[in-house]
Amino acid sequence: MSHNKGSILIVDDEKGQRDILKLILKSEGYDVTDVPGVREALAQLGSREFDLIMTDLKMQGQSGLDLLEAVLTDDPQQCIIMMTAHGSVDSAVEAMRKGAFDYLEKPLERDNLILTLRRAFERIGLVRENQVLQKRIESISTVPNMLGEHPKMREVFRVVAKIAPSNSTVLIVGESGTGKELIARAIHDGSLRRDKPFMAINCAAIPETLIESELFGHEKGSFTGASAREMGIFEAADGGTVFLDEIGEMNVAMQAKLLRAIQEKEVRRVGGKVNIPLDVRIVSATNKELEQEIKKGTFREDLFYRLNVIRINLPPLRERGSDVKTLAEFFLKKYSVAAGISVDGFSKAALKLLMNYSWPGNVRQLESVIERSVLMAESNYIEPEDLPVEISSCGSLAGGIPFDLPPEGIAIEELEKGLIIKAMERAEWVIGKAAPLLGMSYKTLQYRLEKFEIVRPEKRTK
Repeated sequence: MSHNKGSILIVDDEKGQRDILKLILKSEGYDVTDVPGVREALAQLGSREFDLIMTDLKMQGQSGLDLLEAVLTDDPQQCIIMMTAHGSVDSAVEAMRKGAFDYLEKPLERDNLILTLRRAFERIGLVRENQVLQKRIESISTVPNMLGEHPKMREVFRVVAKIAPSNSTVLIVGESGTGKELIARAIHDGSLRRDKPFMAINCAAIPETLIESELFGHEKGSFTGASAREMGIFEAADGGTVFLDEIGEMNVAMQAKLLRAIQEKEVRRVGGKVNIPLDVRIVSATNKELEQEIKKGTFREDLFYRLNVIRINLPPLRERGSDVKTLAEFFLKKYSVAAGISVDGFSKAALKLLMNYSWPGNVRQLESVIERSVLMAESNYIEPEDLPVEISSCGSLAGGIPFDLPPEGIAIEELEKGLIIKAMERAEWVIGKAAPLLGMSYKTLQYRLEKFEIVRPEKRTK
């Protein structure tokens, strides 16, 4: 007999069937316990844990579905395999919809049984690794679903923990994909307002004509289509937190109304005559340098100072490269479990490509890349060919950058600005065509153009 591969509980009211299964599974090295019904199974589960449960679907008294529902209510991660006669396949499929790992038709075929168990235990291993990783995240981060051991992220977590219990207004600054809303939610969850609503609005996604109504609400008949009174998110979030994402996209006229609401601590619905008291904490976020927007006249300075009481700067992923490996491994486990695929890690070449890439879309882009790569993987390891072409092609430059560093060194920002101008010229100043040349998203390139104040030559003088 081989070493113990794991513990299995067999639930079947036919003793002969239990005996055959026990014989096969023990010969394969599993620790096996068998019981004749659901009541006895629940008693066993109350006294010890089993890696896997194999249960007959139809039994005297309570059914395998009853057991499935009782067990998964208590432990949603428990792995359960249903056994069924040919005529009950529909019920077995229903059991899988309710959370069973798989089903086997009787009479059980040994090779198929062993293969199914092997897949089940691979899945169990992945789930456990994921749980260990999740505990590690919780131990190094005060922000749920955010992972970071780089000193810059440690500082972000420290600030979040310190300021969350206060009522101070917070401004989160960072590029798209860095996790600004996760930080905002962590601030809310760590505050005394945690039991009240958290309401988020993306100021860039709401048409200018509707944003006042979204924020402050409106009275019936106040504009075309206003068929009933509606409260805005400030009113709906009473006692809680309002998260204003992409605040830099709000037009100046609306900024004035927002400023008044913050100063007066009250709002008035569109078309309304009554002022409604305001008790919310405001957390806002932007991927723009608002100080630059103030100089341009597109953002009010007085509103900026109201929002910028506490500032949290979220670093882009390229500035915390040491976190790329940790994040990539976390996403690998997450999506391996979700897809039921056993992918053990990254080859050295693939990991090097991930570490060297600039990640213009930040953590959000990294997560998407790993999810795709898990599904594309041809083996147990992610290889360079499993990665998207914009990342795998970066390897062609590794060790062979087509120029030498000058003796006096180089200014990275100037180099980046020069490359952006070259790409825009080649793409005839069409952002959508230039972005892929630089491995950037449309929005990231647009942000860089604004940051470096790059415009078409003929537009520089007016």
